[in-house]
Amino acid sequence: MCIRDRASRKRDDARKVLQDTLAAEQAARAQLNQLEDYARETESRWGVKADTAMQPEVMYHHYQFMNRLGHAASIQNGVVGDQSARVQAAQRALLDAELRLASLRKVVEKRRNDFALQQQRRDQKQTDERAALQYRNADQELSLIHISEPTRRYAI
Repeated sequence: MCIRDRASRKRDDARKVLQDTLAAEQAARAQLNQLEDYARETESRWGVKADTAMQPEVMYHHYQFMNRLGHAASIQNGVVGDQSARVQAAQRALLDAELRLASLRKVVEKRRNDFALQQQRRDQKQTDERAALQYRNADQELSLIHISEPTRRYAI
């Protein structure tokens, strides 16, 4: 397996991790929203019953329950923050993987271009050498023809 394939696989893995962390963050936010909605709903129900006489123990339990619900919401808020940090880290990892893959592609493309240029230069050199050889052969043949022909003198 070549380096570029490994880099592609790492990028794909980073993309999968990002999708998973986004899903986890979304689930944590949804759970936080449920806790907050439940707290508001419970508080509104108790607000309607404010006109009625409540026993102190019931009020104590209500306040204790609301404190626990608030504590659970603050813990969940921390979980959402942690998930957001994981999402940011996954986004950075994906960006790094994509940049690595793009740079590897550029390197491969440059090497291909360099190889094609070298091949073109080799081909041109061979063509030039063949042309020079043909020119030398033709020049030698002309020299031989010129030497072998008797010189003619024209009388005027």
